[in-house]
Amino acid sequence: MRKKEPQGKDGTAVRTRRAIIKLLKEEGPMDALRLAEHFGVSGMAVRQHLYNLQEQNLVTFAEEPRAMGRPAKMWRLTHEANRLFPDGYADLTVSLIESMKEAFGEEGLERMLDIRNHKQVEDYRHKTPDSLSLRGQLEALAQWRTSEGYMAEIIENPDGSFCFVEKHCPICAAAAACSGLCRKEMEMLQRILGDSVFVERSDHILKGASRCVYLIKPI
Repeated sequence: MRKKEPQGKDGTAVRTRRAIIKLLKEEGPMDALRLAEHFGVSGMAVRQHLYNLQEQNLVTFAEEPRAMGRPAKMWRLTHEANRLFPDGYADLTVSLIESMKEAFGEEGLERMLDIRNHKQVEDYRHKTPDSLSLRGQLEALAQWRTSEGYMAEIIENPDGSFCFVEKHCPICAAAAACSGLCRKEMEMLQRILGDSVFVERSDHILKGASRCVYLIKPI
């Protein structure tokens, strides 16, 4: 039986906190003032929600100097908050990776990753045909990756390059257990987009960033 959403004031607070978590996931670190403006509430109200989430170890902050006045608290999600988003069956995947290592060694695991990478590339090539422009390919890929839990988007830069941004990693636990998964993600993007572009990862969730960002430049 589906659990009913809390009603009344407490229910509204829960929904607001969930919305704050979703926004921080999508937009990255934000201060209380910007959050308050987004939700149309007072700064005091949004701080109460943030402190509640901090007590649950779902958000934390770092102080950012400002030209005038006190430093601003820039709120961001903790790694603990990742459990609130799709995890791609993390426990099972990590267990299977460890079993693969034991059974077949690193060489066998690398072979498995090669097979997975090949299938991913073929699948995405059908979904992002090279008859599309580079922007069109990236938009199509972002749409499919979002449907898989990556919360992807593209940003076009003034110099004609693009940032392919993934705000969530549904295979993060597996990638932590097997660094080859992240390496293959880079290879996958390069193979899908072809030799006419340069792909470089500039931000990496596993290295503490709030998102993975791939810089894509036409050559």
